[in-house]
Amino acid sequence: MKIEVYNDWDHVNKAEAAGEERVVLAWDGEYRKGDIIEFSGLTPGRFYRIKVDAAIEEALVLVKTENILYTVPFYEKKTSYNPLAFWGNRHYLSLRPAERFEIDAYKNLALNPFDQHDVDGVYPHASANVETRGEAVFAARNAIDGCIATRSHGEWPYESWGINRQDDAEFRLDFGRPVDIGEIRLYTRADFPHDNWWIRGMLRFSDGSAMQIEMDRHVEEPHIFGGIDKRGIEWLTLGELIKADDPSPFPALTQIEVYGTESR
Repeated sequence: MKIEVYNDWDHVNKAEAAGEERVVLAWDGEYRKGDIIEFSGLTPGRFYRIKVDAAIEEALVLVKTENILYTVPFYEKKTSYNPLAFWGNRHYLSLRPAERFEIDAYKNLALNPFDQHDVDGVYPHASANVETRGEAVFAARNAIDGCIATRSHGEWPYESWGINRQDDAEFRLDFGRPVDIGEIRLYTRADFPHDNWWIRGMLRFSDGSAMQIEMDRHVEEPHIFGGIDKRGIEWLTLGELIKADDPSPFPALTQIEVYGTESR
């Protein structure tokens, strides 16, 4: 396995490290626009623990490719990240296969702070049919990054999935493998009076089943939907969202948490 940092236009390496069981890359230098972090030597179908920056939580991901190209975010693309991420002249990255107990644990199956907007073969992955003005602070990936600050909107830590006032907005979460789901929690944004909120929505699952959900004007606490008992689910969608009767046209999703285990 190897971690390399290079610029896309000249491919000159800034830093690299390799290892068989674990890779730790600690390096001195500054990121520049166009920099790529490449994780290579991966085994498709295996779970890995990846830390892309000291200011970003380590992620447990299923990888279906032999390498991952992670584009270092700059300018507007960086607004949904901790300002300390990818900043300064000393950096820490790591990569290792996940332990069996980490994979088998009852966990938040949606969580992936490593998720990128345009990515193939790394799960869980969030996407949507609309993101407000295409801005990073309203991208679908924000809803699985682990940040649950609901009282404002915009730059980190208030990033969210924004629907651009679109009535048919739909969020999709791909797990990349079958999972068993027991509970789902939704943190809806609560920057009142700027925001509206949803009173109803529909969760649809890859097995063809659906579940209508009812919501209320929550501020910081999540909407909790327990006792779900869905097995062998590879993806889900959240859609058919109905806004409350409120003057604001801006409901949004701060975070989705999906608790369960790997399917046996």
